[in-house]
Amino acid sequence: MGNQMGCFGGGEPKKKKKVVTGGLRKRGGWEDGVIEQQALAKALQQQHKAQMRFERNASSQEQGAKIVPPRKSYAGRTAGGAYKDEFKRSASTRARHLDDLLLDPRQLVNGSKEGVVKASIETKHFVLVHGGGLGSWCWYKSIALLEESGLVATAIDLRGSGIDSMDPNEIGSMAVYAEPLLNFLDKLGSDEKVILVAHNIGGACISYAMECFPGKVSKAVFVAAAMITDGQRAFDVFVRQEKNEDDLMRKAQRFLYKNRTSSTPTAVELDRNSVKDLFFNRSPAKDVALAMVSMRPIPFPPAMEKITLTSEKYGSVRRFYIETVVDHALPFELQQNMINLNPPEQVFTLKGSDHSPFFSKPQSLHKTLVDIAMIGAK
Repeated sequence: MGNQMGCFGGGEPKKKKKVVTGGLRKRGGWEDGVIEQQALAKALQQQHKAQMRFERNASSQEQGAKIVPPRKSYAGRTAGGAYKDEFKRSASTRARHLDDLLLDPRQLVNGSKEGVVKASIETKHFVLVHGGGLGSWCWYKSIALLEESGLVATAIDLRGSGIDSMDPNEIGSMAVYAEPLLNFLDKLGSDEKVILVAHNIGGACISYAMECFPGKVSKAVFVAAAMITDGQRAFDVFVRQEKNEDDLMRKAQRFLYKNRTSSTPTAVELDRNSVKDLFFNRSPAKDVALAMVSMRPIPFPPAMEKITLTSEKYGSVRRFYIETVVDHALPFELQQNMINLNPPEQVFTLKGSDHSPFFSKPQSLHKTLVDIAMIGAK
């Protein structure tokens, strides 16, 4: 079937292009909470250092206070399966140890808390691509964290998603669905590169974009996303091998037909009563509420289109995968099977994350993205 319409295929009426550039211009309650936590953390750190100095001066015979090491929350894993260094947990429900302090996001770029400068970053520009039914709005926490770290974040609304005005039932190909992303990459300067980050079916979209613009993509990060191979459909990734009457994905899907005259589905709508357990089973209630009023039907033809990917183009871009362990939409086992069939350069695991880590584990996701950005040349 192939890439039916090419990187800029026609056949669909062109609409006004809308690219949403990341950024929260007004400080909300969530940002205030983060700032308050960081201020408290710095105060506690100063108090702790002063106490340590006092204890050392009080008695040179006594040993220093034993520091309890922080827990680990996620780990980098190479394509071969070996685990690399683990990272400090950034957000959880447990009581935070005195030494497990929040870091200023800028320290992730400029250096560690000891001031050691980390590896240089090839590009500071992240382009965030949402999954099926979602929109650029789902990345609001990631946008804030990236920008606070001195990085650049651009969130894209795919056709028929977010605030894009196109009817999802009118989108007949991957070329049309991914058009806003392709237009964005096309307008980049010849020497500009970005890090593509995708979720869910957005993984197929960035794979398509990597085939079209390999020279403009520094790295591709798949976050619980469809990481397809040559000739594969995004739909294939989400298909369970065994039919189960209790399958949440089957329960949540409702097929739509254009004007009720089409013989094949034109879009898929997710049932609001099931989508919480499917996508957001570990996410905060306020983010679930945002999703409930913002989600739109998912165009069906792009998910069913077989995508042609070549080793010369798609294969030249460095790929990384972020696994989500408590995922009901794309279960952990299916993610691992997909990774084994199409191994990326490195795999990271977010423990305790549902299918939407930008809601359930935003700081852990952020630290992973920054860490990937800092990975130097092979």
